[in-house]
Amino acid sequence: MRSSSPPHGSPQADPRQIALTILHTLEQTQAMADDVIAQAFQDTTLNRRDRALVMEVVYGVLRHRSALDWRLNRHAAKSVDRLPALVRSILRLGAYQLSELTRIPPHAVIDTAVTLAKRVRRGPDGHWGGFVNAVLRAVSREPKPPWPDPVDDPSFALAVRYSCPAWLVTRWVQAFGVPEAERLCDQTLETPPLTLRANTLRTTRVQLADSLRNAGREFQLCKVSPVGLHVTKQGPVTELPGYVEGHFYVEDEAAQLIPLLLDPQPGERVLDACAAPGGKTTHLATLMQNRGTVVAVDRDPARLARVHENARRLGISIIDAVEADLAQGRSGASSIDRAAALQSRFDRVLVDAPCSALGVLRRHPEAKWRKAPDLIGEAQALQLAILDQAACLLRAGGVMVYSTCSTEPDENERVVDLFCQTHPEFSRERVTPWLPPNGVGLVTARGEFSTRLNCFSMDVFFAARLRKAPA
Repeated sequence: MRSSSPPHGSPQADPRQIALTILHTLEQTQAMADDVIAQAFQDTTLNRRDRALVMEVVYGVLRHRSALDWRLNRHAAKSVDRLPALVRSILRLGAYQLSELTRIPPHAVIDTAVTLAKRVRRGPDGHWGGFVNAVLRAVSREPKPPWPDPVDDPSFALAVRYSCPAWLVTRWVQAFGVPEAERLCDQTLETPPLTLRANTLRTTRVQLADSLRNAGREFQLCKVSPVGLHVTKQGPVTELPGYVEGHFYVEDEAAQLIPLLLDPQPGERVLDACAAPGGKTTHLATLMQNRGTVVAVDRDPARLARVHENARRLGISIIDAVEADLAQGRSGASSIDRAAALQSRFDRVLVDAPCSALGVLRRHPEAKWRKAPDLIGEAQALQLAILDQAACLLRAGGVMVYSTCSTEPDENERVVDLFCQTHPEFSRERVTPWLPPNGVGLVTARGEFSTRLNCFSMDVFFAARLRKAPA
């Protein structure tokens, strides 16, 4: 009988054993890697070095999974995808260490993997230790093989080399061509920077930089965002100077630029239509100098609670969080009808829409293996429904910004086109005037914002600025 759960150890368990438990959990559930890792660290006692090792191997396996499988399949008598899930995770964990973590002796990697595999039953009287031993020893003896030649099959070659799902690589090749598709694939393997947005209600970027420097933290100022800093991560974010005092919010640099495009003014009435967990909501309130009203809408009460938490820590008082679902549309918008905060029109509306999130795969590499092609079409229908309702809530002459963290034209440019076709009262405005000078290169020929090919190590975001005709 095959084991269906990973071997558990004591609180002093080997970090590789904890990494295996995390990887197995992620393959068997839809949980997010960050959450599973955080829970694992709560349940065990590990020093900082061992925690770093767990993080490195877990995210390494998730980012390089299909490349690891390709190499393992060169030596396994049975295809990796046909093995028990726990054995797959053991092999991937071992192969990643053998391929990428040269500081760990191969014999130590293999011995640990075999020990873990011996606890997985293979039939009534056997285990998987011998199989894992044979495969990993073959991997360790073989020099890294050349990658598949893209001349023969570009999509397959890129999918293997950059560990991306074949359907997604094919889609990118068809939409953007091989060179750009390769860049997008390569981005999914990046380790994203830890980026802070200085909360200018309580400090400045210069003052935040000084506090980081005085605490011995390494950082760089963001090149585009005027309030952003990239920090070399050393321990939990909550241990950074200024966290408790609300001096910063953790947010990618591209995301920090979206509220600038809406350009909210003090005293205005602003709607964040898809607000949780509150990054852009709190940034809007900051740009308004905490004067006016920001109505933060989300359909998930648990996620909406995070908006409250973040606003409290940052010292923001003008946010009115409302549980409602703008995707319901006018005919079924009972939650919208009941919300008093949504009965008056808004000066500005941000629709940071739910999307496929294909632009942030480097942050959530487990998502690479969970998404499917039909997700994009489903997201487009949802985005258009939200835009339709948001348009009704915007006053005449008001401004709306539509944004996603997707790479896909079907969720970006195509959505804007479809919306404008059915809402002729809206016109596009070039985003250039509202971007910092270093961000001008992020403006497309159509005048929209896109970081798909950025050189600043940003996540992939898209945004369009739309103005409603005056009455």
